[in-house]
Amino acid sequence: MIVVKKESCKACTLCVKSCPAGAIKVIEKLAVVQPNCVSCGVCVRVCPFQAIVRETEVAAGAVSCRSCPVQCEIKAGFEGACKRYSNINGKLVRNRELVLENTRATAPDRTIPDTPLITAVGAGTAYPCCRPAPHIVGETIDGIDVVTVVTEAPLSYSGIKVKIDANHHIGEEGAKIFRDGALVGMVDTEEYGSKMIYIGGANILSGKNGFAAARTIVELANEERVTLQVEKGSKLELQVGYAPLIEGVAEKKMRVGCGSATVGMFARTMCQVVDEAIVLDHHVIGLLSEHRAGEEVGMTWSGVVPNGRKSTRGRYFGEHGHGWGGTHIEQPLDAVKSVDMQIAKAGMKILVTETTGQKGALLEVQADGSVVELPMTKEVQAAVDLISDNCEEARVSAVYVGGTGGSARAGVTTYPIKLSRAVHAGEAKLTIGGAQTYILPGGGINFLVDVEKVAPKAFTWVPTPATVAPVEYTMTRQKYEEIGGHVQSIKPLSSLKKGE
Repeated sequence: MIVVKKESCKACTLCVKSCPAGAIKVIEKLAVVQPNCVSCGVCVRVCPFQAIVRETEVAAGAVSCRSCPVQCEIKAGFEGACKRYSNINGKLVRNRELVLENTRATAPDRTIPDTPLITAVGAGTAYPCCRPAPHIVGETIDGIDVVTVVTEAPLSYSGIKVKIDANHHIGEEGAKIFRDGALVGMVDTEEYGSKMIYIGGANILSGKNGFAAARTIVELANEERVTLQVEKGSKLELQVGYAPLIEGVAEKKMRVGCGSATVGMFARTMCQVVDEAIVLDHHVIGLLSEHRAGEEVGMTWSGVVPNGRKSTRGRYFGEHGHGWGGTHIEQPLDAVKSVDMQIAKAGMKILVTETTGQKGALLEVQADGSVVELPMTKEVQAAVDLISDNCEEARVSAVYVGGTGGSARAGVTTYPIKLSRAVHAGEAKLTIGGAQTYILPGGGINFLVDVEKVAPKAFTWVPTPATVAPVEYTMTRQKYEEIGGHVQSIKPLSSLKKGE
């Protein structure tokens, strides 16, 4: 239940603006909780004056939702903060029926092969734009006349998104990335278990460091080793398909999940060997006994408080760093912020580990509330090893990002917009070096492709500067005629195989 301390409230309205349920109002210069409050705790966390508290007492008739760590207390006739569940006569009911079929999803056109008749690797480029592509070939497949148009297209609108499996902090989001002192990219937002960086893009390619950026994109896409430096961050040695080196140290494991997820997955094992477990993670630190997974295996909160900023039950935000789990914590003893000895007992055993299971320590609570480190036991080490065994090997991967504009389309058809429409409708398939792509929604033909699925050494660059990608469009001959293709330039596939 949410309670406002009248003497502390300043009527700043920050709680009003932040409440997902619209369940708090400022009336006569005082925050007032409304009947539809679900005790999600957002107001507690955003109040700069600590004027709002969440008490353990549950409102009469409220049902505690267990669908996420927030655990909303939903009164009869109201819905939770996420708007997914409502309390209908004391029972939580999903507000939406199960969707059995997505009517917006489109099935792929099976009359068009998934791979092109030929790749564009080695095809060359038809320049300027008014000329047909260097190779336009036709073949009959399963009774359907199919055409593939290929060109090695210079793409000024291009870059590469690099995924780095690592816990170590490499730099702040948005930080500049340099190669030999030249600006070539930036640190992107993190994805689950990985750091992301982006190299290139039209603005960098057209800037004073465009040559360095183009070369870097191509070398990464061709799976060559590249050394980069993050502004106020780490030195990176990256090669697609290999473990990343951060400050000269190779990453070994990709985390199995955040600290909370790790607790959830291995709670049953950990509760059998320790009284408490702290799983350190730079995003969400997990605390076993307070976590819902701890409750599921019969635990109650131990009184241990981890070194992090509390999010929800058993989940704490960590701080980035080069310590355990990518946090700022360098020593396992520092993982414990405090111990409430009114709840805890001397002799309690605490496991401290990280989401990759590469490090582990066993601590013991002392009578004065302090903790000391003990030698690891075989049983506790086995629990840590179980986490490690469920982690994938850390590696570098990348997707090349490009936009095929004027020259890349004009070589295909005299009516470029029809090609774009055909691609988005699935009536023409765009591949890069023989690899399938993901086409971004909206206008134009913007694509992503996994460089490890492209024919080897398929990319190059020209000093305009731009990167050069092997682009293939495959469709039925009928569709090619409909979009205004260069039909007169079609040659049979057999003629290429004969060297004609």
